[in-house]
Amino acid sequence: MSMSAKIPVAVLGATGAVGQRFVQLLQNHPFFEIVALTASDRSEGKRYIDAVRWVIEGDAPAAVQDMILLPTDAQTVMRYATIAAAFSALPNEAAQVAEPAFAQAGVLVFSNASFYRMHSDVPLVIPEVNADHLRLLTHQRRARGWSGGIICNTNCTVSGPAMTLRPLYDTFGVKRVFAVSLQAQSGAGYPGVPSLDITDNVLPFIKGEEEKLEAEARKLLGALREENGEPRGVVEAPLSVSAHCNRVPVIDGHLVTLSIELETPARVEEVMHVLQTYRRAEVAGLPTAPHQPIVVRNESDRPQPRRDRMAGHGMSTVVGRVRPEPLFGACGVKCVTLAHNTIRGAAGGSILNAEVWFKVFNA
Repeated sequence: MSMSAKIPVAVLGATGAVGQRFVQLLQNHPFFEIVALTASDRSEGKRYIDAVRWVIEGDAPAAVQDMILLPTDAQTVMRYATIAAAFSALPNEAAQVAEPAFAQAGVLVFSNASFYRMHSDVPLVIPEVNADHLRLLTHQRRARGWSGGIICNTNCTVSGPAMTLRPLYDTFGVKRVFAVSLQAQSGAGYPGVPSLDITDNVLPFIKGEEEKLEAEARKLLGALREENGEPRGVVEAPLSVSAHCNRVPVIDGHLVTLSIELETPARVEEVMHVLQTYRRAEVAGLPTAPHQPIVVRNESDRPQPRRDRMAGHGMSTVVGRVRPEPLFGACGVKCVTLAHNTIRGAAGGSILNAEVWFKVFNA
């Protein structure tokens, strides 16, 4: 597809915290132009600036402040404006119904919701990890009889671990992973966790998070299953993942500790080199892609959310404290990963998926 004219897009669920991040990141984007915003019934018909409670840094972009919020209904949106893509910040219940309706109407939906992530014909993608899974869209369109489609980004907690595991899996093989997350409050959306629960406290349970981290990591690192030259699904990576997920009093940035059993022995220096030099040609030069997808810190006390979450404009995974894991002998390594949960793990990840699709796969 030619990039001489900007691609018209909608943001679905534009008033929520992730919707706001989509609006912020899409302003002045060289590929995409927001032409429609949707919201829930209580905000429908209002100006964006009158309905939104802006909760992220800065202000609502001037270009969208006077836009009238539409219902999250494919036919209504398509009557208002012709769109080629939609960025979905919808909650699961709304996404279950709305996203297929937009796909049926010929719109490519880049979803932040979890409902369709593990469906066998839906690409679950981090471009630096598994951009080739975007090829599943051909099968999805044929199987479901629509000309649009649904492409999902990951759960926000998975992005840092998956980015870290990909080069290790490719280079040394990975057998087992033990992960412990320290997840920021913004991951719960707005208004999020009640202050009396999170202040001076750690919550050692986040509903569904452990299962998502374990399952999505295996799908992301898996290989396409092909029949007659066409991808028909994903064969999950044959590794064991065990996760503990915790909510901590940090605003942005999910930190995850990893203990990894490799297939083959590796020295710490080798592991750090593989991480630091990892690149993927599919994202080279794209506006949202960081120049360095994995930043390795050598300090004994990094990464830290407040200091490191904006690495690569919030799109890099920061890895530190790389050291031997004695539980797994010569095949053991452990480290700390950090990713910005509402940028890389949410809106920014979806936008990068769209950039890769329109520039590389649908060029």
